[in-house]
Amino acid sequence: MAKTAEFRTCPTTGLKVDLTAERLIKANAVVAVVFLAIGGLFGLLVALTRWPAVHFLPADWFYLALTAHGFDVLLVWIIFFEMAVLYFASAVLLGSRLAGPKFAWAGFVLMLVGALITNVAVLRGQSSVMFTSYVPMMAEPSFYLGIILFAVGALIGVFVFFGTLVVAKQEKTYEGSIPLVTFGALTAAIIAVFTIASGAIILIPTLLWSLGFISYIDPLLYKTIWWGMGHSSQQINVAAHVAVWYAIAAMVFGAKPLSEKVSRMAFLMYILFLQLASAHHLLVEPGMSSEWKIFNTSYAMYLAVLGSMVHGMTVPGSIEAAQRARGLTKGMFEWLRKAPWSNPAFAGMFMSLVFFGFIGGISGVVMGTEQINLIMHNTIYVPGHFHGTVVAGTTLAFMSITYLLVPLIFRRELMFKKLAQWQPYVFGIGVAGISMFMMGAGTLGVARRQWDMTFADAQLPFDYPSAAFLMMGLNGMAAVMAAVGGLMFIVVVVGSVFFGRKLGIDEKPSYPEVPPQASESLSHYGSAEKLHIPGTVMLVSIFFIAFVLYYFVNWKYLSEVWPLS
Repeated sequence: MAKTAEFRTCPTTGLKVDLTAERLIKANAVVAVVFLAIGGLFGLLVALTRWPAVHFLPADWFYLALTAHGFDVLLVWIIFFEMAVLYFASAVLLGSRLAGPKFAWAGFVLMLVGALITNVAVLRGQSSVMFTSYVPMMAEPSFYLGIILFAVGALIGVFVFFGTLVVAKQEKTYEGSIPLVTFGALTAAIIAVFTIASGAIILIPTLLWSLGFISYIDPLLYKTIWWGMGHSSQQINVAAHVAVWYAIAAMVFGAKPLSEKVSRMAFLMYILFLQLASAHHLLVEPGMSSEWKIFNTSYAMYLAVLGSMVHGMTVPGSIEAAQRARGLTKGMFEWLRKAPWSNPAFAGMFMSLVFFGFIGGISGVVMGTEQINLIMHNTIYVPGHFHGTVVAGTTLAFMSITYLLVPLIFRRELMFKKLAQWQPYVFGIGVAGISMFMMGAGTLGVARRQWDMTFADAQLPFDYPSAAFLMMGLNGMAAVMAAVGGLMFIVVVVGSVFFGRKLGIDEKPSYPEVPPQASESLSHYGSAEKLHIPGTVMLVSIFFIAFVLYYFVNWKYLSEVWPLS
């Protein structure tokens, strides 16, 4: 089989690219972007309905759109793109042939068929159970069947990734340890096995329940196992988008991590502890023991967060080290001021890093504190948090590397360059606004999953503070801005892939620029030689100060509900 594999050499990076892997990367990336557009449209409808002054959809359509939005963007868009990342990080970065290409295509087809089946089930109007699909709410059997098929297809792709690592090792296509980006992808793949297994354990019985073969599923048991899939799927995202941060730092700056070993240890901490972050969805459940809650909201949470904090320092630190090596040494922040902010790959990546840390990361730790969780868990603060992680963090990072994949993998010149330069800022600021305003409204008590925050048809009247209505109005405006940014991304990427000028066999793309040393930083491991990074140290210090202040504010809110005189 090795003899029949066909390769080309990338003229920009010098990497050897298996053409089968390249076709799979293209297929998964294109389908991912299509579902991003679909899910984003549903998300805009949800935001316009939550905007009190607009209140766009009736109740039944709101919950239909909310269900479709959650499924299409939290699972389908992201996991299809992650399949492309896995094939890139294995076959392309290691210069290896893809293991089992027929299995890879079978997995792709299963994922696509499953995604379509579940979307059809939701659009039929009988499966508006939202992303979590908590029992005893029951969807149509095809709703669960589609998710199961999608998960099986993704699992096949993960094992093809594992197989490719074995093939590369046996055929000695690389020397030493696997590159750091590949190691990050490996972390994501390992977490994916745990995630998909959790989904199968609970969704297969739920499918049988919806068919009438099982009479009862315990709601707490369902919720506990489901979050082993629901939240852990977001940990796949974290590991994958951190790997993307390292990849972009290498491809744009030729940067190497501050310490290869420390970065790998941080990824390892994700495998050991990060899945337990799903505990914050169960802290209000009376069926979970106090010991379990305390362990998962203290020691396990701290160790998981420590991994992200390491990456939050080593990624900008590696960029600063590379910039200072080029002579940008004036003051604390010349390296950052003179970074290529007009390059959408860098701009999007850096905003992804900042938003993920300052918005998603800090709010996640606060929400994972047992006492604070009790007053905010069923508020709109929770979707505000995960829009900061999954959208401002993961989606923005994936958008950013797409600007590099279009010329390098699709071999097309990027179109609408001015639109591409502005896109990360429009989308990033929009989704940051969504997160901040949702969390603000949640702090004021606005309920999550609520169609009408005015409770116009309720028997007993209730009014939120006027500031809560302001927050939800601003959230609607931010959602419109994010939707415009998403549309800009779709126009640039789809236009470039299908209508962009085709690059010659040995032609290097002029934009975005990739330095010659990118190949060595991507496909080899090693650490930065100079560790003089005062700018990064200052940024990390600002992060810690923000962390402490925000933590204090939330404890102050908590103290107001304690029965103390």
